[in-house]
Amino acid sequence: MRIVLQRVRRAQLSVVDDTETETDDVTTDDTNNANDPDNDTGTHKQTSTPASDMSDPSGDGDSRRIGTGLLLLVGVQDSDGDAEVEWMAHKIAHMRIFEDAAGKMNRSVLEEHGSVLSVSQFTLYADTRKGNRPSFTKAGRPEHADTIWNAFNAELRAYGIAVAEGVFGAHMLVGLENDGPVTIILDSDNRPTG
Repeated sequence: MRIVLQRVRRAQLSVVDDTETETDDVTTDDTNNANDPDNDTGTHKQTSTPASDMSDPSGDGDSRRIGTGLLLLVGVQDSDGDAEVEWMAHKIAHMRIFEDAAGKMNRSVLEEHGSVLSVSQFTLYADTRKGNRPSFTKAGRPEHADTIWNAFNAELRAYGIAVAEGVFGAHMLVGLENDGPVTIILDSDNRPTG
């Protein structure tokens, strides 16, 4: 798993289109080469449905908000399983990145009684080594990624953290007020072994 973690004062998400992205070709077809001009790895189904204003959502149920806490952009690969889910959730719940009374980063989201906005983000596995169009063949298959992402969110909730979620495979608009700014990249492939 790869996660971009942002410490926020507030964040919100509005769904523009909840039609699943066209990821079958993106994630499973190794012939989609970054040098191939016909490679549609960045194509998403989109409608002309207007998004609600991020500062004043329409109240139609397609907006999710949190106050102080963490915005998580979550990428999943096919090799991810229970061990990655458990490690990431524990790391995020206990990471000391909120300031204490002395202004030192010494408090976790648990101690801060903060919330999480979790957004599935397959583009975190973009391969940009060749050409100008990213390839996403390393991203997890949609059905697997959705299962792992949901398991990760459930694991965070098991710690007592309130978790708001994006919509898997949807076109979304995400707004945030990054506090610090503090942005950290986590990759379960780099976790300690043994």
